Parts: sequence; structure tokens; C-alpha cells
Amino acid sequence: MDSAAPLASGIADAIAHTATLSPTELFMQADSIVKTIMILLVLASMLSWGVIIDKLIRFRTLHKRARTWLDAFQANQSLAALGGALKPYVHDPFAKVYRAVLGEWEISYQRGLYQTEAARDSLKERLNRVGQITIGVEIEQLQRGLPILATVGAVAPFVGLFGTVWGIMNSFQGIAASGNTSLNVVAPGIAEALLATALGLVAAIPAVIAYNRVAGDMGSYANRLSTLVGVVEVHLSRQLETGEPLDMKIPLEPSDVPGQPVREERNSSVREAVMKPNGLTVEGA
Repeated sequence: MDSAAPLASGIADAIAHTATLSPTELFMQADSIVKTIMILLVLASMLSWGVIIDKLIRFRTLHKRARTWLDAFQANQSLAALGGALKPYVHDPFAKVYRAVLGEWEISYQRGLYQTEAARDSLKERLNRVGQITIGVEIEQLQRGLPILATVGAVAPFVGLFGTVWGIMNSFQGIAASGNTSLNVVAPGIAEALLATALGLVAAIPAVIAYNRVAGDMGSYANRLSTLVGVVEVHLSRQLETGEPLDMKIPLEPSDVPGQPVREERNSSVREAVMKPNGLTVEGA
């Protein structure tokens, strides 16, 4: 009974002492290596949150635009109207895919690569390939930053665990040096070490959740881009087969940014090329 009282008192003192230590105080009392690990984890968390916010805002905007444009096209079935809606958004992936498909159509039309059944089949295949290649390029661009989330989510807990192990080793070395096994000596060191694990989890958990969310958003957006390629291909194919006028907008070039002069020479040459002997014309050219 006599030995139990000092032990209970020591536990109570240790709990009271540890409870008064804030994360800042724990950080200041930590070993230099543990401090370095904590700083790296905080920086990794800040970096991952920057990527998270950027991706969430970007994909929300891209999905909203794509949904609006596809709904509008399904309503009026006009490539000319779709091209006009996309014109201000030169750097949007949706506009780039549209521009790539229509660019291939322009080249094929100017060279007369559509006048036979075999040529038309080949044209449809080229349009699809160009669209899929452009989608791949744009998705690769959108994937920038995802390796950061993957790395932080996978590595941060282990980095924090290393800081914890190192801090606990220092605590036991302190106990051995002082010869004092009181919880007043052990508890602060262990609390400092566990803080590193906590920071690792704080950095890793949002990164993993965001990575899965962004990966899902990216897959959904890739499907929307594939839908765009499909509807444009079907629309052009239908008009080719029926001999109807082909309504389209001249694809924007990267230099055709709003506020800069449009390439009139290029548009003039296209206007001259879109009139063909078989009577097909391109509206909006």
C-alpha cells in the first residue's frame, strides 16, 4: 500500500504535466531530428492541400462547362453553335479536343479525303483517333499534381512513425542517463514523439481521400471528352452520308486568343477550300 501511493501520485503528476503541454511546446522541446520531421510533414501537408484545392476547383469548373456545352449541343444539334460557345475558352480541354477533331476534318476536307466510301470510313477513323490522342494529352496535363498526393498519402505516415521511434529512443536514453523512471520524465518525451505520428496522419489522410476523389473526377471528365468526340464524329458522319451542308466553326488556333488578331489569311484559305464540286458546303466557315 505504501508503494502504491507514490506511484499513483507520480501518474497524476505526469498526466497533469502532459496535459499542460501544447503542440507548440511539444515541438519546441523535441529533438532536432524530430523537429525536422515535423516541419517536413507540415510542409507536405500544405503542399498537398494546395494541390487538393486547385484540383477540386478546376474539376468542378471543367465538369460544369462540359455538362453545359453537351446539353446545349444535344438540344440544338449544331456544331456551329457549339464552336461559338467554345471560342472564348481557348485553353479548356473540351475546346482543345473539339479544335483537334475539327482541325483534322478541315485538313481532310481541303484535300478531298471524303469523296469515296472508303475515304469516308478512313476519315471517321482518323477523327476518332485524333480525338482520343488529344484526350490522352489533356488528361495527362490534368494529372499534374496527383503524384504529390500519392506520395504524401503513402509516405507521410511512415515518416511520422520514424519521428515517433526516434523520439521514444531519445526518451529511453534520457531515462537511462538520469536513472529516473518516473512518468514525469517519460511522458513528455513520448508525447513529443507521438506528435510526429499525428502530423503524419494529418498529412496523409486528406491526401489519400483527395487522390481518390480527383481520380474519379478525372475518369468522369475523360468520359465527357470521349462523348464530345463521339457526338461530333456522328454529326459529321451523318451529314457526309446525307449530303447536307456541314455546319461547323473554324477551329481556334492557339494564337487565336481573344484580344489578339485572328489569322485572316488562314480563314480566307479555308473559305475558298470548303466549296467542292459535289455541292457540299460548310456553314459557319
